[in-house]
Amino acid sequence: MSDTIQAASSTGGTPKTSKISEAVIRIAGNSQDGIQAIGGFLARLAGRSEQEVMTFMTIPSTISGGPSIFQVRIGSGEVLSAGDDADVLLAFYQHSYEGHISSVKKGGIVLYDSDHVEPKAEWKEAYHHVGIPVSSLTVEAIGGTAKDKGKNIYALGLIARMFDLNVQKLEKLIHERFGGKDESIVKNALAAFHAGYGYSMGDIIETFRFVDSQKKDRSQVVMNGNEAMAYGLIAAGVRFGAGYPITPWSDIMEILRRELPKYGGSFIQCEDEIASISMAIGAGYAGRVAVTGSSGPGVSLKSEAAGWAGMAEVPLIVIDIQRGGPSTGMPTSVEQSDLYIACYGSHGDSPRVVLAPANVEDCFYTAIEAVNIARKYNVPVYILSDQAIATRIEAFPEPDLQKVCQDISPDLAPVADYKPYDLSLPDGFGKRVVPGTRILSGKYPIATGLEHDEMGHPTGSPKLHMQMTAKRRKKL
Repeated sequence: MSDTIQAASSTGGTPKTSKISEAVIRIAGNSQDGIQAIGGFLARLAGRSEQEVMTFMTIPSTISGGPSIFQVRIGSGEVLSAGDDADVLLAFYQHSYEGHISSVKKGGIVLYDSDHVEPKAEWKEAYHHVGIPVSSLTVEAIGGTAKDKGKNIYALGLIARMFDLNVQKLEKLIHERFGGKDESIVKNALAAFHAGYGYSMGDIIETFRFVDSQKKDRSQVVMNGNEAMAYGLIAAGVRFGAGYPITPWSDIMEILRRELPKYGGSFIQCEDEIASISMAIGAGYAGRVAVTGSSGPGVSLKSEAAGWAGMAEVPLIVIDIQRGGPSTGMPTSVEQSDLYIACYGSHGDSPRVVLAPANVEDCFYTAIEAVNIARKYNVPVYILSDQAIATRIEAFPEPDLQKVCQDISPDLAPVADYKPYDLSLPDGFGKRVVPGTRILSGKYPIATGLEHDEMGHPTGSPKLHMQMTAKRRKKL
């Protein structure tokens, strides 16, 4: 908000309104307070208002929850990061206030729940403090039985008033978020939101309004990296997947489990990581490019079967949403330390392709590229994302689905003859003929994890092993 374009002076005791081109809002509290929900509403509203947006969040790794933040940067122009210093800090607790006030720009606004926060005298001059009894006002708005559940939605109303946000669009987002639950939940959420929006701050704080977006006429979508990855796989034609839950991969798994049946596909939750990749390889052998995924610990378990896919030259997509390691490590923290296991994590000489998306939009298109490479070259393709991109929300131009969506159903048209591991191919790869295809010569190949000749029959020949190793390497 340092980029203030113009300001209207206060009249009649009402706050003045300043036009701004961007703002960084940090929400700090505990994970069980719905911190991510507030940030998600703000980010998705920005996306639907043709504005640029980028978010950053931290999540505690303990089941009982703990301190958490969600930072949103909204801009009418180009936004390339989630921002460094915040313009506004919304603090729900004393630890939220003390732990994050240093992230606020000098002269910035600290909006705090005065039921739980006692501001420090030495910070009052450096920052504009606004204390509101959020917890008790929430109880007052939606009834004592709800206690302070819903204070996040009350706070959303406060922010909506502060930034003059579109109330109708926020109401629609609230309906979308809670519409599948009991009607009373939607009613309470809307009551809390309107109570927060209607709270009068008098002349203690100015109101801000974003200038018109530079990209007002474009159609855009808003989602996080895991959502973009999942929908990219669907657009690429993937119709089968198998996996096992692990943070932060599980979101992709849950989206595919929900969405693939709509397109005649399925996603199977397996008993472990080894079963997951083995099932995906089985689908790939049968003619479907399939996906499996995990985080670092699970990718370690998948490495032996990935070697089989490389040897048998079966297309496969393996997604690694990286987190802090080794071992269980820091499951909700950002770390990019799986490059070596992605590139080299298998026994023997087992090359594979590794791709890494740069941002949320790139997650969508990288998923499509991975499927196309796996199909063309008959290789395992790894996609390296991380916890930051997985959970980060961004807005980007709506993909042209007519152009990017593809049908990759198996082609079962008869062929005259077929050598799956033909050494005469100049680039080491050719069209893959899937099981069930009629081969007119009557010579049907086999697939094996053993070293093999051109028809797939096992061999112990050192000469053939060198030739086949070179063939697999040549594809890269």
